[in-house]
Amino acid sequence: MTTRPARKTRTVAPAPIPAPAPDLRQRILDASEELLESEGLSALSMREVARRTGVTHQAPYHHFADRETILASLVARGFEQMAHRMSLANDRAERVGRHAALLAAGEAYVGFAIEHPGVFRIMFRPELCDATRFPEAMAASKLAYDQLVRLVQVVFHGDYSDSLASTLWAQVHGLAFLLVDGPLGLQMPGLKARRAHMRETLTHFTDFVIAGRG
Repeated sequence: MTTRPARKTRTVAPAPIPAPAPDLRQRILDASEELLESEGLSALSMREVARRTGVTHQAPYHHFADRETILASLVARGFEQMAHRMSLANDRAERVGRHAALLAAGEAYVGFAIEHPGVFRIMFRPELCDATRFPEAMAASKLAYDQLVRLVQVVFHGDYSDSLASTLWAQVHGLAFLLVDGPLGLQMPGLKARRAHMRETLTHFTDFVIAGRG
C-alpha cells in the first residue's frame, strides 16, 4: 500500500478591505460646487447633483432638505475657507510687519473670490440663500468677520472702529466683484491676469493705508 504525499496547503491571502466610500454629504457639496463653477446656479438641482454624485435622485435628501440647504452649506464652507486664509495672513503680522500682513489678507479675500467665483457669488446674495436661516452659515460668516476685526487691530496698532473695518472690507470686496463679475473680469478673463491685477491694486492700497496711518 502506497502512501500519497501530503498535499501542500495553499495560503490564501485575505481579500483586501475596500476603502470606505467618501462621505456622501461631502461628495454632494463637491459636486454642487463644481456645478456652480462650471455651469452656474441655474444648473444646480437636486436631481443633477445626484446624477453627478452617482447616487439615486432621493439620496441627497438624506443630507439636505432642498437646494437652498446645499447652498447654505456651500456658503458656510466658503466663509470658513476665507476665514482660514485671512487667519494665516494675520498670523504673519508679527514676523513680516503690518504692510505684508494687510497685503496678504487682501489677497486672501480677493484670491478666494477669483478662484471660487461661483461660491463667492452666493455668499453675499440673500435672495439666493438667506444665511440668517442657517446657523452654520452665520457662524462661519462671523469667523471671517472676526478675522477682519483682528486685521484692523493689527494694522492700526490695536485700534478698532466699524468705519475702519468697512474701509478695508469695501476695498477688497469691491475689487473682488469687479474681477469676478464686473468690467475688470471682462478685460482679464484669465486667472493669471486677475491675480496680477489683484496684487498690483492691493499693493497700492496697502501703501496708502500704512503711509496714512503711520
